[in-house]
Amino acid sequence: MSPLKKEKLNKIRKELDKLDDSLIKIIKKRTNLVKRVLALKEKKNQIVDQKRIKLILKNIKKKSINHKIDPKITNKIWRNMIYAYIDFERRNFKKKK
Repeated sequence: MSPLKKEKLNKIRKELDKLDDSLIKIIKKRTNLVKRVLALKEKKNQIVDQKRIKLILKNIKKKSINHKIDPKITNKIWRNMIYAYIDFERRNFKKKK
């Protein structure tokens, strides 16, 4: 790789790192909202809502297409995020008395 291309690559990677920092802050906000949702759930079987998951993925596909983003990318990201939060909810569920 030429020195000029390497310099451009490093510049783009710095932009990606800044974007990752922003995403971490957004994930923190999302986690706090998921904690609030979890506090309202009374039974562990309320954690997974297949209808909601389908609706979210359908909406993400539409938004991806509208924003000219490959919907396969966003589908994988959201599906993984959803199941990561389902795992989080299962690990943090406290039985109500």
